[in-house]
Amino acid sequence: MYIKIIEPRVSETDGVGHINNTTIPIWFEAARHEIFKLFTPDLSFRNWRMIILHMDVDFVKQIYFGRNVEVRIWVKAIGTTSLELYEEIHQDHQLCAKGNAVYVNFDVETGKKERISDHIREDLENHLWMGEKKKDDAL
Repeated sequence: MYIKIIEPRVSETDGVGHINNTTIPIWFEAARHEIFKLFTPDLSFRNWRMIILHMDVDFVKQIYFGRNVEVRIWVKAIGTTSLELYEEIHQDHQLCAKGNAVYVNFDVETGKKERISDHIREDLENHLWMGEKKKDDAL
């Protein structure tokens, strides 16, 4: 599992007093940083490889300003050229949002998908999602 701690900002809080729902996909993306580095070690947009194909978010509980959140990301599936991520946001040890994202390994110069290399695949396999009964919700 990849973990990123985020401190909610005042600007992310809406008029109802909770973190705005448009912020959640941004936090999920922020937690994907280590995955992006696997595919593009220099993080250069000239060499960028990760193209998002799909993303969904389920809002489970409200998230509030003033209390850190923990974003957790697992690799749900690895295909030949793409991968699916399962993502969660927790605040106060409670699940607040969850979602999935699908990325393809893409060569921007050629405009074609590329096979995920064996060394990237091995690293991703260290973060496989084992399903509801296997992951540790007490973190």
